[in-house]
This record gives sequence, C-alpha cells and structure tokens, in this order.
Amino acid sequence: MVSFPYHDRGVVDTSASPYTRLKPVPIHAVRLRDGFWKPRLDANMRAGMPELYRLLEEHGVVDNFRRVYGAKDVPRRGYLFTDSDLYKWIEAAAFVLQSQDDPEIRQRMDEAIDAIIPAQREDGYLNTYYVDERYDQRYTRLDTDHELYCAGHLFQAAIAHHRATGETKLLDCALRFADHLCQVIPNIPGAFSGHPEIEMALVELYRETGRARYLDLARHLLNAKGFAELQKIEGHAVRALYFCCGGADYYAETGEPAFRASLERQWENLTRTKMYITGGAGGRHQGESLGKDYELPNARAYAETCAAVGNIFWNWRMLMLDGEARFADVLERTLYNGFLAGVSLDGTRYFYVNPLSYDGEGEGDPWYPWARRGPYERQPWYDCTCCPPNVARMLASLPGYFYSTSQDGLWVHLYDNNDLDWRLIDGTRLQVSQLTRYPWDGDITLTVTPAVPTEFTLHLRIPEWADHASVTINGRSTDVPAAAGQYLALRREWQPGDQVHLSLGMAPAVMVSHPRVAENRCSVALQRGPVVYCLEAHDNPGFSVLDAQLDPTGEITSEYRGDLLGGVTILTARGVVPTRPGTALYRRWQAEPEPTRPVTLTAIPYYAWNNRGPRAMTVWIREWRP
Repeated sequence: MVSFPYHDRGVVDTSASPYTRLKPVPIHAVRLRDGFWKPRLDANMRAGMPELYRLLEEHGVVDNFRRVYGAKDVPRRGYLFTDSDLYKWIEAAAFVLQSQDDPEIRQRMDEAIDAIIPAQREDGYLNTYYVDERYDQRYTRLDTDHELYCAGHLFQAAIAHHRATGETKLLDCALRFADHLCQVIPNIPGAFSGHPEIEMALVELYRETGRARYLDLARHLLNAKGFAELQKIEGHAVRALYFCCGGADYYAETGEPAFRASLERQWENLTRTKMYITGGAGGRHQGESLGKDYELPNARAYAETCAAVGNIFWNWRMLMLDGEARFADVLERTLYNGFLAGVSLDGTRYFYVNPLSYDGEGEGDPWYPWARRGPYERQPWYDCTCCPPNVARMLASLPGYFYSTSQDGLWVHLYDNNDLDWRLIDGTRLQVSQLTRYPWDGDITLTVTPAVPTEFTLHLRIPEWADHASVTINGRSTDVPAAAGQYLALRREWQPGDQVHLSLGMAPAVMVSHPRVAENRCSVALQRGPVVYCLEAHDNPGFSVLDAQLDPTGEITSEYRGDLLGGVTILTARGVVPTRPGTALYRRWQAEPEPTRPVTLTAIPYYAWNNRGPRAMTVWIREWRP
C-alpha cells in the first residue's frame, strides 16, 4: 500500500487502487462559492445537522449507547438499527470539518463519539440492540437485523473522522470491531449481510489501514450472496445499490473480471429498465423494492431518498474505474433531482419517499406507518431515520465529487462556482476556478493556473443532455469535437491564468419514456439541463395539473425567477385541460377529441416541489397534439 496523508484522502480513496483510472480530490481542496450548491451545504451545516442531532438526542438514539455502560438509566428506544443513524451523522460532521472548522459541529461530534466508545465490548463488538438479554442472539439473524449494516456505518464514520481530524479514537474502536468480525463471520455457516453496506466500508477500511483481512472479509460477504453471478439488479433498492457499491470497491482493488461483468449487467439493467427520470430507484412500496423491469409507477413511486444516495455512490465508484461519462451523467441526474427532492430548501425537513405524482390529498401509504401524517409533506423526523443523516453526509461530502485526477491530467465532473487548490499526480500544484450560473445557464468559465507551465490534459464533461457544446481557450475555438455524453480531452501546455470557456446548449427538452413503462404512455416530461421539471398546483391555478395536457411541438420558454423557491428557472408551455373534467370512468371510444380549453402550463424544478405546502404535482404530463 502507498501511504497518503490522512487529510488528503478522498471521500472514496482510490489513490492506490490498482484498477481505477481516476484518483480522488479531497473535500478540503474544493471551496464552493456562492452559486447553486453552497447555500444548500450551508443550510445543511447550520440548520439541518444541528437540528438532526437534537432530534437524535431527543429520541434516545444517543442514550441507547449511554445506557449500555450505565451513564443513563433509560430503556432502549427506536428500531434495532438506530446506531447507524448516529454513525451517519458523525460521518456528515466529519465531512463538514474536512471543508472548514465549525466549533459547534466539532463539539457535538465529540460528544457523540464519547457516548459511543464506552459501549464497546471487550471483544470489540458494538451494537446497542444486542445487549442484556439479547446478547446471546448476536449473529443469529444476520439476514434481517442489520448488525453488519450498523458496523459498516461505524467504520465509515471512523474513517471520515480520522481524515478530518487525524485523531484515532473512533478509528481504533472501529478496527477492534472489524478485527472481531474477521474472526467471527467466516466461521458462521452461510453468514451474509442482510442489508449490504459493510462491504464498501470494509474495502475503505482496507484502504485506510492496508490490512488485507478487511478486503478478504468484504470478498467473503460479496461471495456469500453470489455477487459475481448476478444477472440483474433486484430486490430492496437501497440494499441492492449498496451491494453494487461494495462490488465496485472490491473490483477496484482486485480487478476480478467476473465482478466487473456483474457490475455492468446490473448497471445496464438499472438504467435501462428500473430507474426513474429523476435518477430515483425503487418502484414498489412493498419491500421497498426495485420491482420488475419497467415497473415505474408515478404516484406510487417509492424512490426512497436513501436509494438516490446509493445511486450516486455507485455511479461515482463506476466513474472512478474508467472515467466513462455515462456514470457521471447518471450521478448528476440523480443529484439534482431524485436526491435533492429529499430535503427541503431550508435543510431541515426530509422526504423518505419521492413520488413523481401527487393528488394533493393522499395520506401516505398503509404499508408504512411513518408515512401516515395527513397530506404528504417532508418531515423533520422519521422513526426510521435512515434518510435524513444520509442526506446530511451526501451534502457535506459533495465538494469531493467535483474533480478527479489521472496519470494524464485533471477531470471536471460537476459544474458550479468553486475554487480548486490541489495537485496533479506528478505533484505539480494546480489551481482551477469555475465561474457559472449552472444549472440555470450552460456557460462555464474555468481559469486554469498551474504553479509552472505544465503539459497535461483537462477533461471536461459534456453532459448527455447538451444539445450542443462549444469550447474556447483564451478566446480561441478549439478543433476538438465536443460530443454529448463524453469527456472532452484538452491537452496542451497550460500557462498560469489560461481561460477555458465551455458553452452547453440548454434548450428545454420534451422527454418520453420506453413504451413498456405503462404509466407514461402518451405522456411527456420536461427537462432543462440536468434539472427535471414538474407541474405543481401552486403555479397553475384554475385547473388540475393532473388533467393537464402539453403540446410537445409548441414553444417552451424559460425564465429565471430569483424570487421563487430560492431562485429557479421556470418553464412555460402551451397546453390544454378538459372543459368537462370528472366525466365517466369508462366511456365508448369516439373519433372526436374531447373538448378542451387552452392554458399556459408553468413548470418548476422537481426538487423544489412541496416547499410551499402540499398541493397536487406531476412530472409526467399527458401529451396533446393540436
């Protein structure tokens, strides 16, 4: 193993991974400036995370640890996997501290860690559910009880904490537990992780320490569920996506061809048959499952926020393998839509489930008690708290997803106002700044400043949605073709202060789905740049957005509204609505079209819906041909 300073490791540290083309840029190397993402990261740090920690205390999640060693005489509260929620919060806090010091976040993180460590058993085991009368039941229900899932989140929190602070107290705790698992799990016949997560955590622990036994245990758990033989992605959406993350991490270290083939099969199956236009995954409430191919209901979409996080995680790992833009495109689609919809604009309320249509009146789903809270709205707390801290850690780590390096240069994956201060793989210091109004505008100016004139390749992602793209360097056009869905490779001797201007076509696009997606037949959706749009009743008074029909051949206009929903670009289009809504459920077919009246349809970004109160909403709109 090659040794790297703890603070210079990326969110996923592929620095020494032999089967990855791309190497990480750490969180601290990227400073977001005012633009699209910085206000969201600030809201997460200043409002979302403090409030979430308060709720973790209020609901007994932290006390679950304190009661183990007698610091609190209270009953255990919450689901059996609540330990993981606190671990994810700590990981988020550590990512914040990798960007900047925040005394309040640091203090709460230290409080949480000090509550956790004394609960560890002498043999290294740590779980607040399997104590007292349940202690002898350890490892007897690995398929259902999330023991290894919780352990994995502890490992990831410990790694992030070490990379943020250089301290080892939580990492030492995690290593004792990991060593215990390395001794125990291989000797349990048929043992596997019922909720995958630990697999990617073990690989990252191997990267952090160089201890091969952690990689060996990851392989054992992946093989226990036949990862290399999987033909498609199936089952519980979050579990399946996390499992693929573990498989990708394992492949990055070993290069086993059967694992790469499985990853490719599952990725193709997801993106071609089981993924929402928002990047969300999980069409069934029952079992929180991906469902069958093309089973993508809208009002009944589950599309758990955690599944969107898992989709980002997996595509990031796939991107690191070969630098293929298709993975970055799915990552971006999910980030701006399926993921971002999971948190309110103020950063304190969350969706667990992300439907693509809502009638404004429904009261959740009878399968899941935490959804039955009157009209569907984001909530500050769920008894099953997995999504809120997942949102927190994703947002806090986002600066680490903007760039990568490779042997030949620098890769730019995401666009927003930011400053990069890092180095090329040969050690040359490099600064890059981005100036843009992305995602509302497709113009991006990058100023490239190597410490000395240096020849390298600057790889700029041309998103698959771009209807055209052009690039100039210091005002002069390049002769390198800029193809959508590819990275544009610009190789030259870069001088300090060189300017690259990338212009991406952002015309509104009318989208259709595969004809086997039954609910979307004869329907269209709107997208502009990476942002998917929806109709919400707030912006369309006088008719039901669920009855609206859109003319896909008509002009669609865009307008930036700084006074709306934190600043968004809205779309307006020509449409109609029935003049006699509420007709018979069934009627004879007739050649004459139903009578309609013209309306102007106003669409907002899907991520911003439900921030003004629960009203009807739809992403897919019935197609109307005049």
